[in-house]
Amino acid sequence: MFFTKSFGYAVRGILYVALASDEKKRVQIEEISERLRVPKYFLGKVMNKMVKEKILNSTKGPYGGFSVNGDTLSTPLIKVMEVTDGLDQFSVCALGLRKCDPANPCPMHQNMERLRSEFSKTLSEATINDLIMGNKSELIRNISAS
Repeated sequence: MFFTKSFGYAVRGILYVALASDEKKRVQIEEISERLRVPKYFLGKVMNKMVKEKILNSTKGPYGGFSVNGDTLSTPLIKVMEVTDGLDQFSVCALGLRKCDPANPCPMHQNMERLRSEFSKTLSEATINDLIMGNKSELIRNISAS
């Protein structure tokens, strides 16, 4: 289980908007894309999914852009994963077997079940706000260099 580009771009984009909104109200996709060094159109699609799910706000027009809302900082990472990738990875067989469940486990089932449970718990408990704690200028540098 690794994070997809969609998930990574979403988290980095949300973090950038949350950190930049300390200074100004809205952040345009061009700025986010340039600072994070990610493809603008792909990032735009990912960020628009965040808006559709009310994780971010968006305003159109020359002074528009993305901004945080009252729920942004309290959003758990599992919600971002659900929006970008879905949660199937928590239920499909690690070996790709069609029939794998507690009654008919594959050889990896028990180990993967523990890992999935811990992974799901970690993503459910960690919020966007948890990620921005600490040195904010250093975090901006880190997400920009990825």
